Amino acid sequence: MSGIVEPAGAEAARQLPEEQGSMGPSEGHAGQDRSLRRALLDAALAVFAERGYTEAGLTEIAARSGIQVGSLFQHYGGKRGLYLALWEEFREEQERRTAATLTAERARGVDDPVALFVAGSRAYLEGAWDNRRLGTLLVEDDGPAGFDALRRQWDRAWVRRNARLLEVDERRRAGRVRVSVLTTVIGGAARELGDCGDETEAREIVDEVCGILIHLSAPPG
Repeated sequence: MSGIVEPAGAEAARQLPEEQGSMGPSEGHAGQDRSLRRALLDAALAVFAERGYTEAGLTEIAARSGIQVGSLFQHYGGKRGLYLALWEEFREEQERRTAATLTAERARGVDDPVALFVAGSRAYLEGAWDNRRLGTLLVEDDGPAGFDALRRQWDRAWVRRNARLLEVDERRRAGRVRVSVLTTVIGGAARELGDCGDETEAREIVDEVCGILIHLSAPPG
């Protein structure tokens, strides 16, 4: 998911309130709504992480958030909406992080495709460590119906973006395979980061993987 510069995949059920000028809700009301949504998502993450998606109950999520079940349904429509909102939040944060890194690298004159790809990959992996609780949840097989297809769609878009970043001709099968392998390496490393015991170990993994990516990213010949 390194090299991501723009949102990809289907939109989740979550829709944050938009600013609508004088016609919109008051600033105080909007702030309360954001706080309510945050409490629901935090509670959902805790329950999903402890019990898995299938065994998680809306009553427990509502109780932990301190918010009524009816309000949960009003904002997210149920358990599936909460899960997809968490996924969307993770995805958007990772995209923002990698895009900011690429912008900063280009601003200081870096234009080598491999260097940019590795910098974006490092940013993504550091984000996976920082958000490991959520990231670990989202790679498990226990998710809502249809989530695997949504995740595969995003993975394919991720490969295409990495191909553009590396300036690989996607019409050539060898090029597509090379980018697919690189993307798989990053995804596997992100999953490993979820099991790291401490930050020192996590940084060692990130450094090791970035070294591997530099080696594998070199054009053949």
